[in-house]
Amino acid sequence: MPVSPINVPGADVSVVSPLGITYRTLGLWPDRTEKTDYDQAWELQRRIHARVVDGSDRGTVLLLEHNPVYTAGKRTDPADRPVDGTPVIDVDRGGDITYHGPGQLVGYPIVKLPANGIGVVDFVRRLEEALIRTLAELGITAGRVPHRTGVWLGATAGDPARGIVPQPERKIAAIGIRVSRKTTMHGFALNADMDMSWYDRIIPCGIRDAGVTSIARELGSCPSLAELAAMVRPHLDEMLAYQPYEASPDVGEEHEYNPQTAHVRRPATPGVTYGLTV
Repeated sequence: MPVSPINVPGADVSVVSPLGITYRTLGLWPDRTEKTDYDQAWELQRRIHARVVDGSDRGTVLLLEHNPVYTAGKRTDPADRPVDGTPVIDVDRGGDITYHGPGQLVGYPIVKLPANGIGVVDFVRRLEEALIRTLAELGITAGRVPHRTGVWLGATAGDPARGIVPQPERKIAAIGIRVSRKTTMHGFALNADMDMSWYDRIIPCGIRDAGVTSIARELGSCPSLAELAAMVRPHLDEMLAYQPYEASPDVGEEHEYNPQTAHVRRPATPGVTYGLTV
């Protein structure tokens, strides 16, 4: 029996990839969007997760846009939460607090991890790589920052003579994952064209010495979320084949190890890896 559609009228569109993974795009059209309530999407994730675990679903990726909401992972420091009483939903993923809202493409890959030893760290690296390659198609050079999960743009020195101000490292996509019974939940949030002031009420992902950005802020414009979803899909499918791949270069500096946000480093010599940087 198929999982019942979410309550986004006329907007539940499914595409099955060559891997047999179903990509469900909820509420995204080229000229408009219908937001998906976070709690609805979370319940849908749980139902799909049960089907993937029991083998009746080969894997599903949900691609959607949320109404404004803050969500806090299991490692969130109370000091990072909003101080103005804004509601926060506590969720069962890893990571810290983040924001979801209009103008952000959210992806929830609900898939089994393979039996060949690829674990959650490698899975996160693969999500990062899919987004890095998507951004490269738009002309944005993004990558990883050592010891910090997600997709980043590197710091720039600026040029005062040309009126170009220096920029810190800034996150353009956040990632938070939960794995239960070798099957993933939650996923990524790619900032497309959104009101960035929502981040001013929190410490995004618990990181105080860096910024956040979006595609529109970097380029001055942005494809629709429907177009972005179509761009992300083949890169995700390539990464979810769990084949060796060449990891994109880091863009940021080495930071002090933080067990809440750390990832393991890549070898100094570039080469083909499984995404697990050592």
